This record gives sequence, C-alpha cells and structure tokens, in this order.
Amino acid sequence: MQFKALVYLRQSRLWTKIFAGLAVLILLMVVAAWAFPKEVLTVDSGPTKADAIVVLGGGGIERPERAADLFKAREAPLVICSGCGDAPAYRVRLIQSGVTAKDVLVETNSRSTRENAEFTNAILRGRHIHRAIIVTSWYHSRRALHCFEHYAPDMSFYSRPSYAGSLRTESSEQHIARRVTLEYVKLLGYWVCYGACPL
Repeated sequence: MQFKALVYLRQSRLWTKIFAGLAVLILLMVVAAWAFPKEVLTVDSGPTKADAIVVLGGGGIERPERAADLFKAREAPLVICSGCGDAPAYRVRLIQSGVTAKDVLVETNSRSTRENAEFTNAILRGRHIHRAIIVTSWYHSRRALHCFEHYAPDMSFYSRPSYAGSLRTESSEQHIARRVTLEYVKLLGYWVCYGACPL
C-alpha cells in the first residue's frame, strides 16, 4: 500500500509540474504575442508571380494602393476587390493609381473574411485561376491567408500585406492596439468555428 501511495504521489507531482510548465509556456506566448504583434500576425510571401491579386475590404486606402503597386510590378495581371461597401471605392482608387479599368473586378457581397474567401474563390474558379495574391493589412494577413487556403486547398495563395500602421506612433497606437487585440480573438474564433488553422 505504501508503494502504491508513493507511486501515486510521484505521478501527482509530475502532472502538477507538467501543468505548471504548460501554464508558464502559455503565459509567455501571450506576452510575446502582445509585445511582438507584427512578427506574430504578419505573413508576407515576398515577391511572387500569380494570376490575380485579391484586395480585401475593411481597411483604408493603403490596401488598394498596395495592390496597385503589386499590379504595376507585374506580380499579377488582374485585381479583384472583395468586400461589401469597400470594393467599388477600391476599384476607383486602383484606377486612379494606374491600374487599367478592364483589369479590375469587384465582389460586393462578402461581409467577413470567411465570405471574402468563399465568394472570391468562386470568381477565381470561374476564371480558371489557381494562383492568387492576398492583399490586406499586416495584422489581418495571417487570418486572411489561412482562411483562403482553408476554403480552397486546391489553389495556391500568397500574402503581400500593406504595412501602413505597422510603426506605432502616438496618433495610431490606440487604433492599432484595438485592431491587434481583436485580430487575436478572431484568429481563435476562425480556428474554432470554421477550422481555419492559423499555424
């Protein structure tokens, strides 16, 4: 009986150490994620070639401007603006930035990143496009890229985000902090609700 009690006590202590170690690891990950959001949230595939650029709504003019730069750098010959409300304005901005009007399409039904992926992927498939560059804000790039990959695993997607707001100035710090905090919540929510793994 004493031997069994000793074994049980040792196992109990081992599990306590394991749980304590996991708790410390999770705490360190949370601190790192908050201290280094750009490093954690940003996915940038670097210069690449694709068949289309998909610029997602929900940001400011930095997103269509980034897409226009990539178009002019010949990374892709077509731009699709995706997002209810923003897509028409983004199209105008792209044309003002030098993208030819015939090379800009709009998708105006999506109201979330998940719908951006679902509705835009249908357009891509309809045009037999298999390689696309996702343009969004840096803090949204991880979730956006993995969401598109989740809903179209047969396609190849690349991330080329805008870095506007990546440097925390006094005027933008609170805005970016709110966006970053919300993005961590959405990353977890998309993983749990839709299976879009952010890793």
